[in-house]
Amino acid sequence: MSEAIKVLLIEDHAGYREVIARTLQSSPKFELLHQFGTAEIALREIQKLQKDRTPDILILDLNLPGISGLEAIPWFKKYSPSSEIIILTQSDREADVLSAISQGASGYLLKSATAQQIKDAIQIVSEGRASLDPSVAKFILNQLKGQPQEAELEKALSSRELEILNLLSEGMVKKEIAAELNIGVSTVAYHIKHIYQKLEVRNAPAAVSKGHRKGIL
Repeated sequence: MSEAIKVLLIEDHAGYREVIARTLQSSPKFELLHQFGTAEIALREIQKLQKDRTPDILILDLNLPGISGLEAIPWFKKYSPSSEIIILTQSDREADVLSAISQGASGYLLKSATAQQIKDAIQIVSEGRASLDPSVAKFILNQLKGQPQEAELEKALSSRELEILNLLSEGMVKKEIAAELNIGVSTVAYHIKHIYQKLEVRNAPAAVSKGHRKGIL
């Protein structure tokens, strides 16, 4: 019998996380090593794992409290380079899809996926192939036909960054945004810094202006 595929799950919704956990634990093909509700905790704990307990697959939600799934991808790649990442999210936003794949995700599934589709995706990705939700796959193929530039993919704003940019456009300051989104001011500052970098601007008014010009606001 082949060795079970080791999986680490990062999902903040406790009920859905339990559903996925039960799905994996019901099959001898998979071993659920750990499950976490935030990327920060997962990143801290993954650095403590012994090499023989490194996950083969990371199942990662995008809309997480604190550091988003998109922002966490490069860190997971740094601390667990042998692990493949499958995004499992509600977001079918084109920017999220492009950003996740351009940063190294090997799979992108929507939460409408069935338990069997999730298990199939884990198996496919563990074999070195890519697994995409059918609607996402169609979008990617259309993008490839249009030959999108790599620089544009890298600069795609995450859903959290877009959310904060919208609040900036309403005139909110960092403290107000933090209260609105129920996150720390330092986390807001982290996101705003990335927004400025991706839009190649130096302040909030310039970011809002460019957001309108690009049609993302």
